[in-house]
This record gives sequence, C-alpha cells and structure tokens, in this order.
Amino acid sequence: MKSSEILTCFQCGTCTGSCPSGRYTSLNVRWIIKDSIRKDISGDLELWMCTTCYNCQERCPRGIKITDEILRLRSVAVKKGKVLPAHRAVCRYLIETGHAIPIDDLHISTREQIGLAAPETVQKYKKALNDVKTLLKSTGFDELIKE
Repeated sequence: MKSSEILTCFQCGTCTGSCPSGRYTSLNVRWIIKDSIRKDISGDLELWMCTTCYNCQERCPRGIKITDEILRLRSVAVKKGKVLPAHRAVCRYLIETGHAIPIDDLHISTREQIGLAAPETVQKYKKALNDVKTLLKSTGFDELIKE
C-alpha cells in the first residue's frame, strides 16, 4: 500500500538536492519517491542509503513526509526479508547487546580515564538488556532479521 501523500510529489528535486547521502552514494530521493509509486522497490539498495537526517522532509515544498515514507518502504522490505547484510549485523548487535553499535572495551576504558561514567544505557544497567531483548522478541523483531 502506497502513501497517498507521495502522489502529490511534483518531482521538483528539492529532496535530492538537500540529501547529504546523495552526494556520496547513488541515493536519489526523488527517484525513490517516483519509483515507489509505480513499482516494488523493496530490493533497491538505494532504499538503505538514506541516513534519515530529515533534510528532504524539512525542505519539501509540498510538506510530504519523505523520510517517514522511506522508513515505511524499508519496513515493507524487511517484512519481505530484504535487508542488507550490514543492517542485519546492526540488528543482531541490538538484540545481543542492547546497542546498534556497542561500546567496546577500548572506549569504556577511555571514558573511565577521562572521568566519564558508563553511558545511561544497558552498558550501565545490565538488567535493562533483558528488558530490551524481551521487547524485541515480543514485537517479532528477532524473527524479522533472521537470514
């Protein structure tokens, strides 16, 4: 199901011109929006190149929630099992450690040396990791990211 809001896009290109990821990758936000209207793009690599900075959404003259639509399209892709290996790895880290990018021993040591406590996350509150795992399991997230 397509968002009816994206049908109001008149392809001005403001989204693409505002996209920092598009400067360094093949991401073209305008094409994603245009193509998603006509076909299934759940297998397109560019869908995963968006960093969700919201520049496109903030600048859209029509007020289209472009980033939200990209996230919706990603959700559709995930439900179809189309997740890039790097994203699966981040999801596995989240399930295993409670962090998408866990803080390693070197950074924990560095924090201690400069007088910073452990961050207010499951790194500091170990019991919270079980809560995170329970939450992710209850939503079926763990099943969605299986290979």
